Amino acid sequence: MSASLSALIRRTGWLVGLPGVAVILGVAVPLVTPPLEARLDAEAAAIVRETARAGTEPWLRATARGRDLVVFGEAPDAVSRDTTLARLAALPGLRRIEGSLGLVETAAPFVWTATRTGPDRIALTGNRPAEIGPLALADRLTPSLAPCTRLDDDARAAYGAPAEFAQAAAEAISALKALQPGARAELSDTRLSVRGEAISTEDEARLRSSLATPPTGFTLGTIEILPANVPDFAFGLARAPGGAITLTGHVVSEAARASLRARATEIAEGAGILDETRTARGLDPAIDPAGFAAFALRLVALLQEGGVAFARGAVSVTGVALDGQAVEEIAALLRDGRPSGVAAGPVRLETRPLKPYRVQLRREADSVTLGGHLPDAATRERILAALRPKFFRERIVDRSRLADGAPEGLTGALDQGIATLAVLARGEIRIADRALTLTGDSLYAESARRIESDLPRALPAGWQGSAAIAVPGVGTAPDTKACATRFTALDPGRALTFVPGSAILTAAFYPLLDSVAAWAKACPTGRIAVTGHTDPAGAPPAPKPAVETAVDSTASVEPPKDAKATAKADTKAKPATGASAKAATKTPPEKPSAKADIPSEPEPDLPRQRALALVEYLLQAGLPPDRVAADPAAQSRLPAEGIGLALRP
Repeated sequence: MSASLSALIRRTGWLVGLPGVAVILGVAVPLVTPPLEARLDAEAAAIVRETARAGTEPWLRATARGRDLVVFGEAPDAVSRDTTLARLAALPGLRRIEGSLGLVETAAPFVWTATRTGPDRIALTGNRPAEIGPLALADRLTPSLAPCTRLDDDARAAYGAPAEFAQAAAEAISALKALQPGARAELSDTRLSVRGEAISTEDEARLRSSLATPPTGFTLGTIEILPANVPDFAFGLARAPGGAITLTGHVVSEAARASLRARATEIAEGAGILDETRTARGLDPAIDPAGFAAFALRLVALLQEGGVAFARGAVSVTGVALDGQAVEEIAALLRDGRPSGVAAGPVRLETRPLKPYRVQLRREADSVTLGGHLPDAATRERILAALRPKFFRERIVDRSRLADGAPEGLTGALDQGIATLAVLARGEIRIADRALTLTGDSLYAESARRIESDLPRALPAGWQGSAAIAVPGVGTAPDTKACATRFTALDPGRALTFVPGSAILTAAFYPLLDSVAAWAKACPTGRIAVTGHTDPAGAPPAPKPAVETAVDSTASVEPPKDAKATAKADTKAKPATGASAKAATKTPPEKPSAKADIPSEPEPDLPRQRALALVEYLLQAGLPPDRVAADPAAQSRLPAEGIGLALRP
């Protein structure tokens, strides 16, 4: 028995020392590890600092954990990476290196993403410019962060970042302040995309306003902002006395806002709208947004002034009804036309005479629509009877209502307006009290001018009228003053004269005359007076065979070189035109005269012949005969200074 006990002690006696060893280790490790970890940290930090190039941050990051080093970063090249790892591995007391070091590469596309992971945390992933260290980037982003927000930067350094990356990243980070956790802002090359749910309607409005101008050098990519969820979804339409409409409260989307604005603009009839709505969620799922908006717009269209309000699931109407019929129509809509899920709220309405009293007539491609108010059923029938024979191909749509207060002469003004509208390709008449406005398109410019001139005079006494008629494909002509200014600017800068004794145009005239023709097309109502000129006293006449007859192609005498060049230029510039030109080509050479060397007197009607030559050129250039004429007072007004062009009444 004692032998076996002795043997057992010999076999397990080493276990007796284990508690003592554990005690020794428990005391030694806490005493030894902190100094060793601090030493490894300090020695690794020295190596880390040496990886920084001039003006940049170190690309290496290293942290000691006991006898281990955790490293991460992107080396500029493989040699730098391998050399740095070898130096770290040689540190005294190091057990192992954890983590990995990558290489800086060119990213295409260059994508950087900021994700809001919590109320006060943002994670950065993707690519960070190799030229900007993580600390430097954090410094640039901090002013755009919400207070107490922490950045978790796991982005990898890469080449290929856009030039304005840092500023765009700051604006992307700023966008996340308006969004709930889970939101993302992404830069992909030079495109900024934002996705997320707005914290509040005010935050969404501010964010959309800031995104209206993308960062410098960037464009907008996908913008998906889910509206904020509000507990008190409300909506309102307010109509001012002049007809302007203000939109307030919430709408379910940007598309719904656009549709609402378009319809409200039609109802306002030119009075304008003010949009103060904000997108939000929170409308009862049982309510169809589009159907509810159409319902509210129908109600506000029946008001002269007042409002339609939706709050706590019920719609109420207050203000001045459009007319007596409108009171009953509003009551019927609230009773029978409410969308599902909408309750009827209070209604407080009154009636007043219409001010202003409005009537509209609109002609389109296949229909003519009568709208606004008429005094009674008999007047309505009379107007419809006047429309049918003049617009027998179009569909007549009657949307008029009956109300007292029509201005005196209304039927006469409408009769005149209908007659004018019938000659237009498209048009609209708007009457407000005793003012009639006509707009539209005509196929003929002269008809358009006549309507604009005649309509105001054709209206009943005490009425005012205006017309603005366009001619598709024809630009609007400048006014009389502008045309006169343009005409004055045509001055050639020097006197243009005919060859003494001649009424044939030369190349010197063509630039001015072509400019006059172009002016006449731009100013279709301008009329021109043309004057010729006499020759100075004692001026020698032109050699008739050389100037006024055709050149004999068989002549053996060659003109001087300069003369040939001049003749060639004149011939290319413009051919002689008019009766004078014909005479020049047909008149046979005159017989030599003994008195040929004696200067002859100019013909007494030479100024008029010259004026007629100018007129004929302008007629051939396209001027109508009633817009250009020779001035009969040529001799008395312009004796020798050159031709004259002037505007005439």
